[in-house]
Amino acid sequence: MRLDVTYGDTVGEDGVWVQLLKQPIGTLVHPTLFLDRDGVIVDDVGYLHKVQDTVLIPGSVETIRRANLLGLPVVIVTNQSGIGRGIFGWQEFSAVQEKMLNDLSDGGAYVNAVLACPFHVEANPPWNNVNHPDRKPAPGMLLRAGKLFSIDYTRSWIIGDHANDIRAGKSAGIQGGLLVASGHGSCSHQRENARACANNYFCVNEGNTIIDALHLIPLFN
Repeated sequence: MRLDVTYGDTVGEDGVWVQLLKQPIGTLVHPTLFLDRDGVIVDDVGYLHKVQDTVLIPGSVETIRRANLLGLPVVIVTNQSGIGRGIFGWQEFSAVQEKMLNDLSDGGAYVNAVLACPFHVEANPPWNNVNHPDRKPAPGMLLRAGKLFSIDYTRSWIIGDHANDIRAGKSAGIQGGLLVASGHGSCSHQRENARACANNYFCVNEGNTIIDALHLIPLFN
């Protein structure tokens, strides 16, 4: 059964995609599961922008559905420099997103919000920003999500395949990050850089794919 949501252009005046798909149930402050997209939820094919290349990674449905059942909001935070570089546009991004969300919905899972940042130092104007606050490893997208609904950052986690995903989580003040090997996380330098983020206040775990979150992230316990 498909979700009753509206897919469309939700790019703000500042150029960042912010889309609220489903409000969390109740008015409580929610610990939240943040997810990178390519290499975590769907296969990373490099600048993904074709519907036919949009394939869910095994375990994505099960993990997100479990978060839904536990009442944990799920928020996608994804760097999309392909837009800034002119490789594809928001229309292609929207089509990929619709395919991904519908495939998740067919498995009984849903996402609460999606945020995407097109800025990159090598992008075309006006997206050629050196240190944009929303491009991971900056925490801007995670913090923006807190304007959509109330988030308990101290108990939230992020799953990513890149050390920059983990760094963004740490900078946002969340509890921890899970680096998965289903994308760039298989590279030794990504693992080393992610591990370097760990301290007494921020946990870093490692897994193979998103499904490992079910036993490596306290949110699921």
